[in-house]
Amino acid sequence: MSARSEFLKGFWDENPVFRLMLGLCPTLAVTTNLINGLGMGLATLSVLLGSNIAISLVRDFIPAKIRIPSYIVVIASFVTIIDLSMHAFAPELHGALGIFVPLIVVNCIILGRAEAFASKNSAWLSIVDALGMGLGFTITLALLGGVREILGAGLLLGRPVLPPGFQPSLVMILPPGAFLTLGALMAGMNMINRKLEVMRAARSKEIS
Repeated sequence: MSARSEFLKGFWDENPVFRLMLGLCPTLAVTTNLINGLGMGLATLSVLLGSNIAISLVRDFIPAKIRIPSYIVVIASFVTIIDLSMHAFAPELHGALGIFVPLIVVNCIILGRAEAFASKNSAWLSIVDALGMGLGFTITLALLGGVREILGAGLLLGRPVLPPGFQPSLVMILPPGAFLTLGALMAGMNMINRKLEVMRAARSKEIS
């Protein structure tokens, strides 16, 4: 198990949204623009990083029978810190994300990494895992938010990016637009994967 492979897996092979299909509720709900996607992704990354470190350090002291409740208490503590910090330092973003910041507690990505990885590995590898999965999640949300903001409003970060004659499609910033954008991006990722598999198969034949 190399730190490099653990870090990179969250970006493509085990991307939380596109491959593992985790965290879809905030993914679909808050990605109406790029800022919201980045904000939600970074908040989740912060909680994931903190909880992974804490759980990896205390894993040997937690009885097996109460490990899940213990993990949830640790995760909820970090969510509270992030929630209060966002409320104090980024009130507009906090208001835009609403209930989905406290709901990070029940995000399957956080508890899944705690149970599947942090509870079984060292603090260093848990940090690498959290950074890889968290950044993969953040980039995914930012991509979804950016695409929806451009197509739905003709803006990016609140600034016009398309020609004046462009007619935004309102559906893209409504709930159906989230499903359409997610489906299109997942289809594109699958197409790339298939092409890569064909290229690898062709290379292996040439070598043999």
